[in-house]
Amino acid sequence: MAQERHDPATGRSTTGHEWNGIEELETPIPRVVLFFLAATTLIAIGYWILMPAWPMGVTYTKGLLGIDQRAIVTKQVEDAAAARASWTDRIAEASLNEIAADPDLMLHVRETGRTLFIDNCAACHGTQGTGGPGFPNLSAKGWLWGGEPETIHETIRVGINAAHAETQVSQMMAFGRDGTLEREQVRAVAAYVRSLSDLPMSADHKALIETGKEIFSANCAACHGEDATGSTDMGAPNLTDENWIYGSDAQTVFATVFSGRQGLMPSWEGRLSPVDLKLLALYVGTLGEDAR
Repeated sequence: MAQERHDPATGRSTTGHEWNGIEELETPIPRVVLFFLAATTLIAIGYWILMPAWPMGVTYTKGLLGIDQRAIVTKQVEDAAAARASWTDRIAEASLNEIAADPDLMLHVRETGRTLFIDNCAACHGTQGTGGPGFPNLSAKGWLWGGEPETIHETIRVGINAAHAETQVSQMMAFGRDGTLEREQVRAVAAYVRSLSDLPMSADHKALIETGKEIFSANCAACHGEDATGSTDMGAPNLTDENWIYGSDAQTVFATVFSGRQGLMPSWEGRLSPVDLKLLALYVGTLGEDAR
């Protein structure tokens, strides 16, 4: 029978395991560990008895308390839908102008409409609706198709250059690429368009303004108007304000005139419910209000 060995420094017995002259002490498991192990075991057993826990083929143990999380969540969803219906029914029945005139309903528009906007529109227009290269700044109120609630609603419903049968259609000609204008004529038009917003220009570009004005009148005014303030009937932007969808630098404006532009916005009819379309349209109309 092996003789029990003790560590000379501590007097405690060893396990007999030795490595490089160091022997492992026989260290008992701390009582606090045993206590918590027993406590957690009892808690687990109690949970298994009281709560749904063990799968049993097509069913599961229900527990003595009879708690059903699925039933709880279903009830919560039903309650939330009932609470939401108290105001969504009013929105469904009211016109956009009636909703806009109702402060109580507009509180719901700002709360729920923001969620709809972030989920569906922010990828292109940004969370604040300020847009980016190729995407209009909705908070600046430089509406391409009009800023009335009904017009915004229609734009969201059918989209722009979308697959919807009633989609709004807008296409800017590629004046340079298609040979309608010579390259120097495109430069002149670009210079004139930039001058409408009082942008900094080189002396060479300033010299092209008068020529560009004549070319603009002959080729661009049909859509943008003689005063270049645009047309909401055609989705043609106002060229005299500070809102630039693609950029206002000389190269970008030249590229726009030379190659044309065709924006695209999907149709949301069928993707969003009629109530959500109303909420989103009215919310878009409120963008930028806090900044003014």
